[in-house]
Amino acid sequence: MGIFNSLFNSETQESNWPGQQLESADQLEVIISSSFKTPQLIFKHSTRCSISRFVLADFIAHFGYSSNEFGAYYLDLLSYREISNAIAQQFEVQHQSPQVILIKNGKAIAHASHEGINELQLSKFL
Repeated sequence: MGIFNSLFNSETQESNWPGQQLESADQLEVIISSSFKTPQLIFKHSTRCSISRFVLADFIAHFGYSSNEFGAYYLDLLSYREISNAIAQQFEVQHQSPQVILIKNGKAIAHASHEGINELQLSKFL
């Protein structure tokens, strides 16, 4: 049951996230201002969705960047839906789940959802 739990337990995945939890709308201002120095990404995840869990696990397994290369934020959509709505409005990107939004110089410069997340070549945005 150990491997089954590691695949389906979102708490395990959250603890392996290579950045910060996004839990406050005030953090969006930090993300925007930081994006002028370092690209920032937001991973929007639905903890009840098996597809989202698999995509998140794959993303974490292949994310090999340091905090000097990308700021990385994880958003639990079920707990913080209002923040997801603010992100959609602020960056003019329609809400999807799972979804990655890449922010640079205060603007969303790329986004992807579902299997497109792991096809997004982050290195070209450094």
